[in-house]
Amino acid sequence: MIKTIIRDPIFLAQKSAPATMSDLPVAQDLRDTLNAHRDGCVGMAANMIGVAKRIIIFDDNGSATVIFNPEIVKCSGAYEAEEGCLSLTGTRKAKRFRSIKVQFQNERFETRLKTYTGFTAQIIQHEIDHCNGVLI
Repeated sequence: MIKTIIRDPIFLAQKSAPATMSDLPVAQDLRDTLNAHRDGCVGMAANMIGVAKRIIIFDDNGSATVIFNPEIVKCSGAYEAEEGCLSLTGTRKAKRFRSIKVQFQNERFETRLKTYTGFTAQIIQHEIDHCNGVLI
């Protein structure tokens, strides 16, 4: 179901709780909502649709990927980016890394470890910031 985008900075600044199997339906809501905003959005965190859980969706080279409980465990190649956000107006500078290794759970809640690079890595970092209550 397409959800309303949350723009309340007080809600968005709260850290998200770990996701559980009971949060699986949020994945479809994120897919539907991201698809509805494809013209200006490449990733979302669950708190952007009012669910304060560690769930993100991102464009992974043309494919929308949902992951649960993402944590960056290694990063390299720091640079400064300028990013916009569907939940906030304007753009802001952010420190990002060209390569990140992320530990997460897939939709079967199997733990995985994967390295992402380039723009996909930047999107994931932005969405994990959302999970951590960091406003970009």
